Amino acid sequence: MIQVLFFARLRAELGTAEHRLHGFSGSVEEVRAQLCTLFPDWRAALQSADIQAAVNREIAASSTPVRDGDEVAFFPPVTGG
Repeated sequence: MIQVLFFARLRAELGTAEHRLHGFSGSVEEVRAQLCTLFPDWRAALQSADIQAAVNREIAASSTPVRDGDEVAFFPPVTGG
C-alpha cells in the first residue's frame, strides 16, 4: 500500500487529505496518473505545473520510484516570510 498525502490548497481543492493505493508500484508520475484515472475531477489540480512531490519526506522528481510502503505527498510550492 502507498499512502498519498495532499497539502495546502491541493487538500482543499481535492476535498481530502489522503488516499491509499493498494498493489501499486511505479514512479511519482505514475502515482499521479493513477489518481487522475481513479478521480478524473482531480486531474486539473494534480497536473498543475506548480505541484511538487515528495517520497518519504524527500523532494522527488516525477521519475522517482515509488514502492509498497512508501508515502507520497503532493503540495504547492512552499513560501514563507
